[in-house]
Amino acid sequence: MILSMKWLSDYVKTGVAPHEFAEAMTMSGSKVETVEKEGAEIDKVVVGRVLSVDKHPNADSLVICKVDVGESEPIQIVTGATNVVPGCMVPAALDGSSLPHGKKIRKGKLRGEVSNGMMCSLSELDLTLHDFPYAIEDGIFLLEEECAPGDDIHTAIGLDDIAVEFEITSNRPDCLSVLGLAREAAATFDKPLLQHDPVVKGASGDIHELLKVDVKAPDLCMRYVARMVKNIKIEPSPRWMRERLRTSGVRPINNIVDITNYVMLEYGQPMHAFDYRFVKGGQIVVRTAQDGETITTLDGTQRALETDMLVIADSEKPSAVAGVMGGEFSGIVEDTNTIIFESACFAGPSVRSTAKRLGMRTESSARFEKGLDPETCIPAVQRACELIELLGAGEVVGGVIDVDNADHTPRRLPFTPEWINRFIGIELSAEEMRAILEKIDFSFEGDELIIPSFRADIESKADVAEEIARFYGYNRIPTTALRGVAMGHLTERQQFEAKASAVLTAQGYSEILTYSFISPKYYDKIALAPDSEERRSVVITNPLGEDTSVMRTTTLPSMLETLSRNYNNRNPRVMLYELGTQYLPTTPDELPNEKKQFTLGAYGGCCDFFTLKGAVVTLLERLGVTGCDFVQRTDNPTFHPGRCADLMIEGKMCGVMGEVHPQVAANYGLDVRCYVARLDVDTLFAHRGAVCTYRPLPKFPASTRDLALLCGDLLPVAQIEKTIRGAVGPVLEKLELFDVYRGAQVPEGKKSVAFSISMRAADRTLTDEEADAAIKRTLKALSQIDVSLRS
Repeated sequence: MILSMKWLSDYVKTGVAPHEFAEAMTMSGSKVETVEKEGAEIDKVVVGRVLSVDKHPNADSLVICKVDVGESEPIQIVTGATNVVPGCMVPAALDGSSLPHGKKIRKGKLRGEVSNGMMCSLSELDLTLHDFPYAIEDGIFLLEEECAPGDDIHTAIGLDDIAVEFEITSNRPDCLSVLGLAREAAATFDKPLLQHDPVVKGASGDIHELLKVDVKAPDLCMRYVARMVKNIKIEPSPRWMRERLRTSGVRPINNIVDITNYVMLEYGQPMHAFDYRFVKGGQIVVRTAQDGETITTLDGTQRALETDMLVIADSEKPSAVAGVMGGEFSGIVEDTNTIIFESACFAGPSVRSTAKRLGMRTESSARFEKGLDPETCIPAVQRACELIELLGAGEVVGGVIDVDNADHTPRRLPFTPEWINRFIGIELSAEEMRAILEKIDFSFEGDELIIPSFRADIESKADVAEEIARFYGYNRIPTTALRGVAMGHLTERQQFEAKASAVLTAQGYSEILTYSFISPKYYDKIALAPDSEERRSVVITNPLGEDTSVMRTTTLPSMLETLSRNYNNRNPRVMLYELGTQYLPTTPDELPNEKKQFTLGAYGGCCDFFTLKGAVVTLLERLGVTGCDFVQRTDNPTFHPGRCADLMIEGKMCGVMGEVHPQVAANYGLDVRCYVARLDVDTLFAHRGAVCTYRPLPKFPASTRDLALLCGDLLPVAQIEKTIRGAVGPVLEKLELFDVYRGAQVPEGKKSVAFSISMRAADRTLTDEEADAAIKRTLKALSQIDVSLRS
């Protein structure tokens, strides 16, 4: 909400500077975003009177003007404008002046003649014909205001208001108005509110003889008020109204449209004016749309209506979408003679739903959707008719049609001063609290507090306490210690995730954060099979676009997109990880199953399959996850068939890792080998190790043995390691592979692998017999998987 300080002064005289006003209003609960002075970019621009206009001796398209700018001597300005004549008043930008958008004016020469400034057009002052309808669009702005040479242009044309922009929360629609903010300002500065009650002086005829209103959806239209004005004169609004609308961010159009906008800003009540000619049958029907009905709105777009959308119709067709926008033939045109002012209160949820589905959120719908006060309908329409008479824009027809379905029973709450004092932590008397509440239109009846109709946000005694606190002053409330003990700490799961992130960071991986919604085309880019279960995604009902229309079931596309972006930005070596979420659909009526994943991605430098595997193994070791197996995988379409492995823990799949398939890499524009891994956080957490404990250095020596083994070329070394660990038993301290050999001394289809085995007992020195027995058990176990001692 943008507030004109000139407009505010009609209601309350604060007597403070704009920035003091902004600070005090923010402290009392009406947060100020910005304070801007109109025309702040304009400097050293004054009113000038053109004394003479002579031809330029060296240019047919230029003239030389002598201009009186209130100084001792006239100045000379050279211009190419054709509408300048002696005696006219113009905005004159002097030497060293500034104009909007950073434009600077300096003294110079044009075709040999000195020009000491510039005469300005409307656009050069950042104004339009809507602000000054008498001006011309192409040419110098010839002033018709009461002014004198040398007057500052800001005051001469009314470009001297202060615009204060407020951030109004959704529970305070009453503050989306000048009157609402004036009420807050009066209470903040303890000044009287100069409220004006609209008065309509003359009225002839009776609206009831010309118009009927039938509200067929009383649950969606709590109140509908109509007044009629005849003999309309369409013309520009007076300068004071145009100035206030401009400062409030609304473009002036004509007196009738401007009145509806003016009342909306002043009272917070959206208004609409119907051309009576197009109200067929002299009847307004407030109803829901019929099946298959359409309407062409004021913006020229034909829109299909749904049967639960509220419309304003005549006897034949819809004329407006209630609370959102009028129809094509409901607007005011030059030959309009009779109008109907509509001031209504529609159900907020209905207006919001309709505006959202039609894709046409307006100033009107933004107010209605927050819930307006039915009590404002009558004062707003009366104010509109008062302005009609004030501007001489027409004759008000007698009578008011008021279809009132609202519940006007005052809402009440118990007044509990003692509880409020305890709740806030202050010591105020009941009389002081009453004085604060009465300043914002609360009233009392015995021990009960009567809430004003425009404060729908007041629902409990805690809300009343907030009103007391904000006008008492948040900065005056004493600081008190919290009662009890508040101790915050990370959960075990959070500690686990933080530790995993720290381990990956220590290995050189940088954390990224990507969106959880992706395009369905991403599944094609990672070559998922057409019938893959991972293609079944949660579809977003109102996506930002096709590229963000589903919730991801895998985090790999997001990682590959990020690797691709880094590669295209010529980063030679990248190592990334993400703790992301995948969304697995369940049933249509239930929320998706959200599973966290650690995703690793890398390319460049010395990166290969084994460096990625090393990072994963290090992560598992630091997390205390044991019993992990890497099982070769050849049928995963996202990965290279010979360089991919599933991570298994106790027979349960925990993740997948490997080199990205060349075709998938090409889909992302990656011309290098890249490697990714995806690990399920739930499974890792379930198999995490116990807390590390101190273990003293061994007191007894170790026994070591080296084994050179012969096995089939396709037998995984990990299976051999697992067999050795199981056979040696608890005395195994360290098992290390130090050689793999294929060559002339090894039969075809075989390979030689060599291990170093270190054994140690914590309570004694192992004997040679114990060590040899362990090796014999090992060789016997290895023979079961066709592994023998190499001779």
